[in-house]
Amino acid sequence: MVALTQPNQVISNTGRLTIETVEIAPETTAIRCLDWDRERFDVEFGLRNGTTYNSFLIQGEKVALVDTSHVKFEQLYLEIITGLIDPTKIDYLIISHTEPDHSGLVKNILQLAPDVTVVGAKIAIQFLENMIHQPFKSKLVKSGEFLDLGNGHQLEFISAPNLHWPDTILTYDHKTGTLYTCDVFGMHYCDDHTYDENFDIIADDFQYYYDCLMAPNARSVLAALKRIEKLEIKTVATGHGPLLKDYISEWLGRYQNWSSEQAKTETLVALFYVEDYGYSEYLVRAIAHGIVKTGVAVELVALNNTEPQEVRELVDQAAGLVIGMPPQSSDVPQAALKTILAAAHNKQAIGLLESGGGEDEPVFPLRNKFQELGLIEAFSPILVKEIPTKVIEQLCDEAGTDMGQWLNRDRTIKQIKSIDNELEKSLGRISTGLYIITAKKGEVQSAMLASWVTQASLNPLGVAIAVAKDRAIESLMHVGDRFVLNILEEGRYQGLMKHFLKRFPPGADRFAGIKTYPAATNESPILAEALAYLECQITSRMDCGDHWVIYSTVQTGRVAKVNGLTAVHHRKIGNHY
Repeated sequence: MVALTQPNQVISNTGRLTIETVEIAPETTAIRCLDWDRERFDVEFGLRNGTTYNSFLIQGEKVALVDTSHVKFEQLYLEIITGLIDPTKIDYLIISHTEPDHSGLVKNILQLAPDVTVVGAKIAIQFLENMIHQPFKSKLVKSGEFLDLGNGHQLEFISAPNLHWPDTILTYDHKTGTLYTCDVFGMHYCDDHTYDENFDIIADDFQYYYDCLMAPNARSVLAALKRIEKLEIKTVATGHGPLLKDYISEWLGRYQNWSSEQAKTETLVALFYVEDYGYSEYLVRAIAHGIVKTGVAVELVALNNTEPQEVRELVDQAAGLVIGMPPQSSDVPQAALKTILAAAHNKQAIGLLESGGGEDEPVFPLRNKFQELGLIEAFSPILVKEIPTKVIEQLCDEAGTDMGQWLNRDRTIKQIKSIDNELEKSLGRISTGLYIITAKKGEVQSAMLASWVTQASLNPLGVAIAVAKDRAIESLMHVGDRFVLNILEEGRYQGLMKHFLKRFPPGADRFAGIKTYPAATNESPILAEALAYLECQITSRMDCGDHWVIYSTVQTGRVAKVNGLTAVHHRKIGNHY
């Protein structure tokens, strides 16, 4: 075993970065990028012990690189790779999933190895095409398919969608017993130990990582565990933290127990689609994204690859059903559709959409059958008549959010009633202004009435806004996005407030009948009736329970009426808006 940490080290403005290379199995090298001082990982959670980004090189008769690393390691990582192997000798680049901390250097590898074949799930390849904007060779793989590297390195792929990225696949090397899992079974923990021998020291970080990333997809965790249960796993080569070798059964057992408990209490939506037909999977995943924002669990089911008994069990467990229309000419999906109809009941919500494959089962006769069974329609059927655009994607996202909010209605009422009477009155005495947030990204635009807004800094000029996680505009409010904060005027806000408090159907134009003009820096709509406006760019988001607190720097602004006063919002109670 060979380990290197020096001189592969830099001190950057983000902290100390080092790289360790370790031979973990015959002809198999781990390239562990150690980020010692990172304090926060994206928006999910704070880091207590830094993190690592793990990449792996398998050298059989052919060579495969499993994942890359974070872009902050660009110089160190590329130096290590070129020291280990001539990059032009790399035959395959396996993408476990396309989240930037693992795919941040894909473009660099393609420059060094232009003939490499990128291997991944269909949706991963699609994501990459949109990320790197250059042609590349690719190989789509499904669960149960193999890639032979020679010298006994038979790689088997296992689909693990939603853990915690929609395009996740696991890779198992039958020669070495190594399971490459990317985010799954990982932890954000950085130290000099390659493996998990210090069980008690890292156990809390293992659970913390599960709670933050995996618990929301507990059913998907259980499905992945079932797919790997017959594998003889000697090493779990994770994408973050130490590799698992000494206590594999204990770690996997904890995932099993935690996920089983979580799944018992979750509200579930089962989303059915037909793999490789039209835009079925793409559209269903967009709806799933909107559902997840509301805290409701999702399970994506390929009708052409799922046993009837499993379909029946999922329908029985689900509070909501979403169906992408199957092709009329395919027997297996048609039979699965009959299974869904037979198992559905009148306490469920239903949503239907066309798949755009050219021979879809008609939506409206099926809609009538579900209505006869007494199911509640969560959103109107989504009809796909052309290649889906970002507008259609946003419509699907909003449809999913509507379904999740409907399924959460009883829980929301219960939470409102649970706050102590005196406490809720006290909270209600916190007064706020009234604002309309408007945002545009490409063809997609949205808006929301906001009252939880405050100036947060002077240098740089910054404002903070609380945005509920299930708001439609949330998809346009990520780091780097731009928006306009429209400040409403006392005595002249009622019309705008009434308009933007309406419940808009998915895909509806929120600015119909409202006079607007585009912002200079970001094209987001400025309301002509606003007292003032600020053009802002988002620099960070913080998870605050059912809201994101979004901090943004202010780029420019203008007051339309110098003597006007900001509208003030007074609540009587503080348990809802």
